[in-house]
This record gives sequence, C-alpha cells and structure tokens, in this order.
Amino acid sequence: MDQTVEVRFKGTRKAYFLWQDADAPLRVGDAVLVEVERGRDLGRVTAVGDVAAKKCGGCSSCAVRGEAEVADPAPPKPVTRRATRDDLRAHDENRRAEDDVRRKVIERVRSHGLVMKVSDTEWQWDRNKLTIYFTAEKRVDFRALVRDLASLFRTRIELRQIGVRDEAARLSGVGRCGREYCCSSWLTELSPVNLGLAKDQHLSLNPGQISGGCGRLLCCLKYEHEFYVTARRRFPKEGKTIAASRGPERVIAVDIFRERVFLRSEQHGSRIIPLVQLREEVEALGEVLVTAESRSRIALAEAAAAEEGLTAGDGLPIPEPGEPAAPTAATGPGAARPHRRRRRRHRGGGGPGGGPGTGEGGGGPG
Repeated sequence: MDQTVEVRFKGTRKAYFLWQDADAPLRVGDAVLVEVERGRDLGRVTAVGDVAAKKCGGCSSCAVRGEAEVADPAPPKPVTRRATRDDLRAHDENRRAEDDVRRKVIERVRSHGLVMKVSDTEWQWDRNKLTIYFTAEKRVDFRALVRDLASLFRTRIELRQIGVRDEAARLSGVGRCGREYCCSSWLTELSPVNLGLAKDQHLSLNPGQISGGCGRLLCCLKYEHEFYVTARRRFPKEGKTIAASRGPERVIAVDIFRERVFLRSEQHGSRIIPLVQLREEVEALGEVLVTAESRSRIALAEAAAAEEGLTAGDGLPIPEPGEPAAPTAATGPGAARPHRRRRRRHRGGGGPGGGPGTGEGGGGPG
C-alpha cells in the first residue's frame, strides 16, 4: 500500500507525495527527491502515514486524492527516491550560493528603481528554477527585472510577493520569549490576530509590547484567548453597578486568577472582595449576580419556557390562533395603545382659506 508523506522544503513550503516502496517505508527526517513542476527538488519528510494523510485533508492539488473526489485529478506525484550523499552535497551548495544570488538581485532591483524588499531566494535542487521572495506595499511591475535576471542566471525566474508575517516565518528569528518564532518552528497556519484579543486579556496596547518581529501582533495572543473569555463569564461586567451589603457599588476591575473583584462605593470607598463572598452578599439581598454565564442560563430558561407554551416574563399561556388573549396590564381595558397615530405632515400650502402651510411650499390664499 502506498504511503502518504509530507515533504517540507526551505522555509514553510511543503507538499504531499506518495511513497510506493512498502518494504522500506520512509521515516520523519529522511531526505528525498520529488518531482515538481519543472524538474526535481529535495526536501525532508516531516510526517508519514495517517498523520500526513490527515494533514493533507481536502487539498485539491495533492497527489493522494482520488478520482472520486476530484473531477480532473492531477497526475500522481510519487517520491522519486531517497537522497544520496551527492544529492545532499549539491543541496548544500545551492543553499550557500543563495546569499550571493540575493545580493545580485538587490543590485538589479536598485538599478531598475523598484520599490520592493528582497527577502529571500531559493534555488531548486536541479537549478531549473530560481524563486525570489519579496515584500512590497504596493503592486510592482517587475517584468523588465525578470528578463534581466533570466539573462543573468540562465534559468527560469519566479518572483513571489509575500507578507511580512510570511517573511518572518521564512527568515526565522528569536521572539521576546527567548525561543524561535512559532511560525518558523511549528505553527503551520498563520491565523488572523486582531487588537480585540489584547483587550480581552487586559494587555498593554503599546504596539512595541504586543508586536512580534514581523511588526504585526503576536501570534501567541490567540493561544490563551479562549481561557480568558471563558473565565470572565463568571464575573460581573466591569463598569456595572451591583447591590451588595454596603449598598450600590461599582465594579472597577476583576482578577480572574485570584478570583477577586474590585468594587468602589461613593460612601464607603474601595474594597477588594473574593467572587464567592460577593455572590453570597448578593444572594443574601435576594438578588442575582448578573454575569455572562447567568445571562446564558436565563436565555436557555426563556427558550425552554417558550417551548412549553409560557412567556418568559409572566408565565401566561400563549393563546391559540383565533382565541382571544387574556387581559393583562398591557392589553386590558383602558390600557394605553402601544402605537400612536402619526400626525400627517403637509408638504404643500395650507387648506382652503387657511393660514400658511408647513414645509417647503408657500402659504394658501389669504
């Protein structure tokens, strides 16, 4: 049976292939040669078997998908063979030559006067293609640059524009935590990160403290966000006034780790109280501490009451179609009508023989 393998190349680029030799299966870390669009390339196996097949998922261009899933399936791309020492030596020579290639590309970019930053260059193993990664704020017309580079290196040139986060993932580095960038080591998909994640965690909104090496918000802001949101549901909302043993008090802040609430009263000043004690004080007054969690329970109770034929407010039965509704404070005799009749506004002149009308039109005849 064919073995599905995940092969990773330079940077974060990876692809999925088939290993057809069941007697000598591949292992994680093995160097292999694979067929690519224009020739052969060398990469290392990062996942095999069911793990690789699961990560491949619904890839539309993967070689392991069958004809039943793809209307026009791509031809299978099997792994050519294991890499030999000579193959690895040629691969290392390509990597060492890429720094010199990058300097030459930067010189040509400056000579053409293009506003772009060359981030990285990558030789294909057989040198049939040279990929140049760059970043730019606007669209760049690099057609003349491609022709110049093709005549210089005598190979196919591909310029690929990437974002600053992808650039940091390719170049790698050390984050503020002292470890390698997550996007370069293990984080395979860069999900969007917004400023609301930092606000929910009460972090400093200083860009220098919550930004990574790429200049964008830290990817790790999303790791614990779900915990913060879930924990805050047990606390009252900040800025809300609640009735406690000292009277009305305003919630200033909450400490989800020590489970404490910071309260402030105009008569008694500020105090710090555990969440359990606050619940006891509120329940002693016959009230309910309104939190996001309690609001969810109330909503579920109202939905269950509606299914049983009861209204959420007073528990009255919902009348059947054609049956008169029971009189209540809002629908009984003498109750105010819920909608007032709008007074008609005249845009033209006044009535016959009347005074001047309202709006843009003139007055009636005197």
